[in-house]
Amino acid sequence: MALPLSYNVRNVRNRWQVTLLAVSGIALVVAVFTVLMAMSEGFAIALRATGRPGNAMIFQRGSGSELSSWVPLDQRNMIAVRDEVARGADGQPLASPEDVVVTMKPKKNGEPTNISVRGVTPRAFEVRSGIKIVQGRNFTPGLYEVIVGDKIANRVQGLDIGSAVKLQKHDWKVVGIFSSQGSAFESEIWGDAEVMGVDFGRTGGSNAMAVRLKPGAEVASLDRWIRSNPQMQLQAVSEKKYYDDQAGPLAKILRILATSVAIIMGVGAVFGAMNTMYAIVAARTREIGTLRALGFSRRAILFSFVVESVTLALVGGAIGCLLAFPMNGYSTGTGQTQSFSEIAFAFRITPNIVGTAVAFAVIMGFIGGLLPAVRAAKLPITAALREA
Repeated sequence: MALPLSYNVRNVRNRWQVTLLAVSGIALVVAVFTVLMAMSEGFAIALRATGRPGNAMIFQRGSGSELSSWVPLDQRNMIAVRDEVARGADGQPLASPEDVVVTMKPKKNGEPTNISVRGVTPRAFEVRSGIKIVQGRNFTPGLYEVIVGDKIANRVQGLDIGSAVKLQKHDWKVVGIFSSQGSAFESEIWGDAEVMGVDFGRTGGSNAMAVRLKPGAEVASLDRWIRSNPQMQLQAVSEKKYYDDQAGPLAKILRILATSVAIIMGVGAVFGAMNTMYAIVAARTREIGTLRALGFSRRAILFSFVVESVTLALVGGAIGCLLAFPMNGYSTGTGQTQSFSEIAFAFRITPNIVGTAVAFAVIMGFIGGLLPAVRAAKLPITAALREA
């Protein structure tokens, strides 16, 4: 015979002060875990959103990113006219050679940060779909003009429209601000590739090249052709995989940090829940003896206390998620491990994170309630009834 749930509800209500302590401890752990996981997820989403299905990245073999890569001009031109590469309405290859350098600028709070500066051709706006000018206009090829990603424009000094930003030897005029559907490009400065190439000493090639593939064309086919040419020390990978790999190291570190902090705090929360449940068992010793005398089995007593502990943990988990929810969409930035430049991103609390956090709370509740529940179930009837 099982104990009715109303029994647990009544006892929780009668001892709400003790219950509140246990729930608060679990809520705090869940809130911290959720926020850290949301930070990791937001960073990963920003980089993954940068990779477009159907695009390929051409860069040097052995280089960790386009920043340390070099694609010679003659090899770049050979790849651009391959059958796998799509063509635009004008019949020209949809290939975007790009130079990338990193510059240091002060943030709004005065702290220095690294920003990626990308030299592109007009073709980049066809290959990199989703780029939209939200303020001002696009840069004019051949001039010292740049456009700035909207996220970095809000975080770094001197990137307002009309401002002059010093890059290498020249001042570049900010003429527009762009968005790119939440991708990492929103943390970059873009300008004309030819002008930047000369200014940055990047003539005779580019750091990398992005190409749009024809429908049905495979990246693997293009990569095999490139590798079969002994003159080329290059590779082709899907753009999505490239940016997934870029996100991997730091996102993994953030996830490990979130899990480690949650486990350390969780141990404390488990002991807190355990102490609370032991106190509850001690306060209800006589009740437990009465229940046993009325015919309730030890298994029913055990199950009842475990359910009570898990239920309290569920409440704590739900409260913790609610406490963390205001951080959803909060914008911040961090350095990218491959390019050492800042990536601005927003915290993202996903259903998967919420589910994991609640499951973590349930585990804490189960572990914290199991030993006290076993003690309650093993209490001898006569000894329990003698308790004052």
